[in-house]
Amino acid sequence: MSTTNITDYLTGLDDTLREIGEKLRPVIDAALPGVSGAMWHGHPTWSLGDKPGANPICLLKAYRSYITFGLWRGQELTDSSGRLTAGARRMASVKLCTIDDIDPALFTDWLRQAHDLELR
Repeated sequence: MSTTNITDYLTGLDDTLREIGEKLRPVIDAALPGVSGAMWHGHPTWSLGDKPGANPICLLKAYRSYITFGLWRGQELTDSSGRLTAGARRMASVKLCTIDDIDPALFTDWLRQAHDLELR
Protein backbone atom coordinates (compact mmCIF):
# COMPACT_ATOMS: atom_id res chain seq x y z
CA MET A 1 0.00 0.00 0.00
CA SER A 2 1.55 3.29 -1.08
CA THR A 3 -0.11 6.37 0.39
CA THR A 4 1.02 9.84 1.31
CA ASN A 5 -1.22 10.56 4.31
CA ILE A 6 -2.71 8.79 7.32
CA THR A 7 -6.32 9.17 6.18
CA ASP A 8 -5.61 7.43 2.87
CA TYR A 9 -3.67 4.70 4.69
CA LEU A 10 -6.60 3.97 7.01
CA THR A 11 -9.18 4.22 4.23
CA GLY A 12 -7.29 1.61 2.23
CA LEU A 13 -7.50 -1.01 4.98
CA ASP A 14 -10.04 -3.84 5.21
CA ASP A 15 -13.15 -3.02 7.26
CA THR A 16 -12.04 -4.41 10.65
CA LEU A 17 -8.55 -2.92 10.43
CA ARG A 18 -9.92 0.41 9.22
CA GLU A 19 -12.28 0.51 12.23
CA ILE A 20 -9.37 -0.15 14.57
CA GLY A 21 -7.28 2.61 12.99
CA GLU A 22 -10.16 5.07 12.95
CA LYS A 23 -10.88 4.43 16.64
CA LEU A 24 -7.23 4.60 17.69
CA ARG A 25 -6.18 7.68 15.69
CA PRO A 26 -8.22 10.18 17.78
CA VAL A 27 -6.91 8.57 20.97
CA ILE A 28 -3.36 9.19 19.75
CA ASP A 29 -4.12 12.73 18.57
CA ALA A 30 -5.81 13.65 21.87
CA ALA A 31 -2.97 12.19 23.98
CA LEU A 32 -0.28 13.93 21.92
CA PRO A 33 -1.48 17.50 21.30
CA GLY A 34 0.89 19.38 19.05
CA VAL A 35 2.62 16.19 17.88
CA SER A 36 2.56 15.68 14.14
CA GLY A 37 1.30 12.49 12.56
CA ALA A 38 2.63 11.62 9.11
CA MET A 39 3.53 8.70 6.88
CA TRP A 40 7.07 7.45 7.47
CA HIS A 41 8.47 4.22 6.03
CA GLY A 42 5.01 3.32 4.71
CA HIS A 43 2.95 3.62 7.88
CA PRO A 44 1.50 6.30 10.17
CA THR A 45 3.98 7.62 12.70
CA TRP A 46 3.63 10.37 15.31
CA SER A 47 6.85 12.27 15.99
CA LEU A 48 8.03 15.40 17.76
CA GLY A 49 9.03 18.22 15.45
CA ASP A 50 8.31 18.83 11.80
CA LYS A 51 10.34 15.96 10.34
CA PRO A 52 8.56 12.58 10.43
CA GLY A 53 10.62 9.98 12.26
CA ALA A 54 13.14 12.42 13.74
CA ASN A 55 11.85 11.88 17.30
CA PRO A 56 9.19 9.18 16.84
CA ILE A 57 6.77 8.38 19.63
CA CYS A 58 4.38 5.83 18.16
CA LEU A 59 3.22 4.11 14.99
CA LEU A 60 0.39 2.11 13.50
CA LYS A 61 1.23 -0.68 11.10
CA ALA A 62 -1.37 -2.85 9.42
CA TYR A 63 -0.83 -6.51 8.77
CA ARG A 64 -3.24 -9.03 7.29
CA SER A 65 -5.33 -9.64 10.41
CA TYR A 66 -4.24 -7.01 12.95
CA ILE A 67 -2.74 -3.57 13.48
CA THR A 68 0.38 -3.11 15.53
CA PHE A 69 0.32 -0.10 17.83
CA GLY A 70 3.98 0.46 18.57
CA LEU A 71 5.82 2.78 20.90
CA TRP A 72 9.46 3.55 20.12
CA ARG A 73 10.51 3.64 23.75
CA GLY A 74 7.80 1.26 24.90
CA GLN A 75 10.17 -0.91 26.93
CA GLU A 76 10.82 2.09 29.17
CA LEU A 77 7.12 2.60 29.98
CA THR A 78 5.30 1.53 33.10
CA ASP A 79 2.79 -1.06 31.88
CA SER A 80 0.78 -2.55 34.73
CA SER A 81 -1.51 -4.24 32.16
CA GLY A 82 1.28 -6.46 30.83
CA ARG A 83 -0.06 -5.98 27.29
CA LEU A 84 3.04 -4.42 25.75
CA THR A 85 5.35 -6.89 24.03
CA ALA A 86 9.03 -6.00 23.81
CA GLY A 87 10.47 -5.66 20.33
CA ALA A 88 13.73 -4.54 18.76
CA ARG A 89 15.89 -1.99 20.54
CA ARG A 90 13.65 -0.08 22.99
CA MET A 91 10.42 -0.68 21.08
CA ALA A 92 7.30 -2.33 22.49
CA SER A 93 3.92 -2.90 20.88
CA VAL A 94 0.47 -4.42 21.17
CA LYS A 95 -1.45 -6.26 18.44
CA LEU A 96 -4.99 -5.03 17.85
CA CYS A 97 -7.34 -7.51 16.18
CA THR A 98 -10.67 -5.80 16.98
CA ILE A 99 -11.77 -2.39 18.21
CA ASP A 100 -12.40 -4.03 21.59
CA ASP A 101 -8.62 -4.44 21.93
CA ILE A 102 -8.31 -0.64 22.22
CA ASP A 103 -8.22 0.68 25.78
CA PRO A 104 -8.28 4.48 25.41
CA ALA A 105 -7.29 5.20 29.02
CA LEU A 106 -4.41 2.70 29.02
CA PHE A 107 -3.15 3.80 25.60
CA THR A 108 -3.38 7.47 26.60
CA ASP A 109 -1.23 6.70 29.64
CA TRP A 110 1.35 4.92 27.47
CA LEU A 111 1.38 7.77 24.95
CA ARG A 112 1.86 10.44 27.61
CA GLN A 113 4.70 8.46 29.17
CA ALA A 114 6.32 8.00 25.75
CA HIS A 115 5.93 11.70 24.96
CA ASP A 116 7.54 12.68 28.28
CA LEU A 117 10.50 10.38 27.56
CA GLU A 118 11.13 12.19 24.26
CA LEU A 119 11.12 15.58 26.02
CA ARG A 120 13.95 14.57 28.39
